[in-house]
This record gives sequence, structure tokens and C-alpha cells, in this order.
Amino acid sequence: MKTEAQIEIVSSLSEVDAAAWDELAGPQPFVRHAFLHALETSGCVGGDTGWLPRHLLLKRDGALVGALPLYLRDDSYGEFVFDFAWADAYARAGGQYYPKLLTAIPFTPVPGKRLLAHSDDDRFFLIDAALAFARQLGVSSWHCLFPLEAEARLLEARGLMPRQSVQFQWGNAGYASFDAFLATMSHDKRKKIKQERRRVRDAGVSFVHRVGAQINEADWHFFFACYQRTYRTHHSPPYMNLDFFLNIGHRLRDHLLLVIGYMAGEPISVALNFFDGEHLYGRYWGATQFVSGLHFETCYYQALEFAIARGIQVFEGGAQGEHKLARGLLPTATTSFHWLADAEFARAVGHFLSRETHGMAQYVDELNESSPFRAA
Repeated sequence: MKTEAQIEIVSSLSEVDAAAWDELAGPQPFVRHAFLHALETSGCVGGDTGWLPRHLLLKRDGALVGALPLYLRDDSYGEFVFDFAWADAYARAGGQYYPKLLTAIPFTPVPGKRLLAHSDDDRFFLIDAALAFARQLGVSSWHCLFPLEAEARLLEARGLMPRQSVQFQWGNAGYASFDAFLATMSHDKRKKIKQERRRVRDAGVSFVHRVGAQINEADWHFFFACYQRTYRTHHSPPYMNLDFFLNIGHRLRDHLLLVIGYMAGEPISVALNFFDGEHLYGRYWGATQFVSGLHFETCYYQALEFAIARGIQVFEGGAQGEHKLARGLLPTATTSFHWLADAEFARAVGHFLSRETHGMAQYVDELNESSPFRAA
């Protein structure tokens, strides 16, 4: 018989034992204590960033048996599920959309565990506690982004509305080599990839893969300079700072792959990937100069070489970019879930989501018709 449960809200993961959190979180690096705590200690979240940690803990007899990453938000930047139009509509109707509650990994649109517990009973407990907390605070809404499929049915059972989106993933069909993967693609796509890779080689660019302790501080400084350059190119400030990357470089080093491109002995491009036993996650990249094909080689082809060599099953290339489809990353549906306090507003959003879901299904069908692989 279960003892009575207690709910606690903490404003920092410094208040939570890392081993107890990780035992619930599992192997994916983004949900682990080290990643989320590094965001806090580096100042990427908290303070005036618009991300105030309000993590929800479920305890029995003082032991942590459930947890929910939770943030109080005063904007929607860095989420990758866009609800700005909802906020505008709610404001026009006289409501105040912010603050809202959000369960997500900050700045990281990667599907994974969100209801950290070992039983559905405890997962339901976490959902109910989050809804009660939202009502207690009087916020407009609670949003849970990119949960696992098994969690999705629990969230929907509690009345949260699903919203579909699409990301691009590559699956490892037991390829013995990159050439074996290429052999499964259509002639035109295979030819294009070979041409792209040849242009990079002919420019004199070679690559190294650095994992874990092989990544040194100079590598991190080069990576961060390129990361900043990428954000400046898109006229937006970077979400993470150097302290964050140095922190995870130490605490999560066994989950990190840095791909570095060299020309004439000097580094010119870099991509940061995270990995666990089954998945490789492409996250950030940058370069100091333009070389035709360099982006695809650094971010995708080198990552696929690594995944094939390690027997990793899935490479997640993230959201946006049909250019990924032509390189073997196929559209994969992802879902987020949304609770809105105002019943009338919730009905309006529900009607919008019904139309959006239909449009998203058509979009995925169109993408699948353009599969880069040879017909079976």
C-alpha cells in the first residue's frame, strides 16, 4: 500500500539530489539533472531570462518518486512550439496570457520524458499536481512540450489538448557503412550527396570527432565563438553562454560529440551533438568561413558516420528544414499538450488545433511523397 504523497515546488535543482532525479529521468542527456542544473547555475534560466524554475517534486516518506520539469514563463521564446498568436488573441479579448506554466527542456525541442516517474499512477499524480498549481497561481495555461508517446495518452486523458508538429529523423537500418546507407537512396539524391561531400574534400577540409574527455577547453572556446556567429547571422542573441557549455562539458562529457572541420591545420567549422545508447541529437553548429557543402557535412554526414560506427539507431536532426529530407532524414510527428484555464478561449483554440492537425497531416503526406529513398 502506498504511503501518502507530498508535493513540493522548488525554484532550483540545487535543492534536489542529482542521483534521485536521474534515476527517474533515465539516460537521455537533456532531462538529466546535470543539463537542467547547468542552465540554472550559468544564468541561462532564472533571474530576468523569462524562465523561472518551479520544478514539481512528488515524494513518499521523504523519497523522490516523481518529478516534473516546470517553468514560469513571461514570454514564449526558446520553446519551438509557437503560441504567440494565442497570446495576441487572448490579449485582444482582454485576457493576460503571461505568465504561463511550461514543462519543457529550455531551448531544446527534443522529444523525451517529461513525467518523471515509474508508474502511471504517479504520472497522473504529477499531471494533477501541475494543474492544481496552475489554478493556484491563476496563470492562463500549462503547456507540456514533446513528451513521450506513453505520456501523451495520460496528458490527453486529463483533458490537455494535443498539438501536432514535425521533426526530421534518420533511422539506422543496420547500415555497415555510409556507402551502404547511400545505396538505399534514389540515384539523384545519392549523386547530390556525393557531390556535396566531394566539394568539401576538394576544398581541403578534414574532420575529427572528439568525444567526452577528448574535448578540451580550447575546443569549447572555438565552438562557442562559432555558435555565437550562427546566432548573429540570424540576428538573434544566443540562448546559452560559455559557462553552460563548459559545465556540461565536464558533467555530461560522456554524452557529447564535437565534430570539428579543419582546413590547413586550423578549425573552420564545428557541430555539437549529444548522444545516449540509442539516439544521436544534432544541436548546434557554426563556421568561420563559407565552403560549399560545409554545413551539411559538419552537421549531418559526419553525424551519420558516427551513428553508423557506433550502432546508434536514430539521429534526430531537429525541427524545420525540408533540406534534411533530401539527405535521408524523414518527417516524424511530435506532439505537445496544452491546458487553458479560460473555457471559452480553450474551445476557440481547440477548433484551431483541429484545422491545424488536418493541415499538418497533409504536409507530412506531401513530404513522404518526396522520399529520398529508392522505391522498395
